Amino acid sequence: MSVINPNACGIDVGSRMHYVATGQGSEEVKSFGVYTRDHQEMVAYLKSKGVKTIAMESTGNYFQTKD
Repeated sequence: MSVINPNACGIDVGSRMHYVATGQGSEEVKSFGVYTRDHQEMVAYLKSKGVKTIAMESTGNYFQTKD
């Protein structure tokens, strides 16, 4: 696939681990924990990669609506 936005990344949000993809290769996927220090490390990593746009997908049910 051609790159549309080189300053974008995808994050797969999990309850135990978050996976960040800053490119299309497997070497461009990095995992982070779920605690504050892990989030701070992830933010620093994304800034170092020049990321400006993030798309996130949760792998679980993190909210519920009332019918």
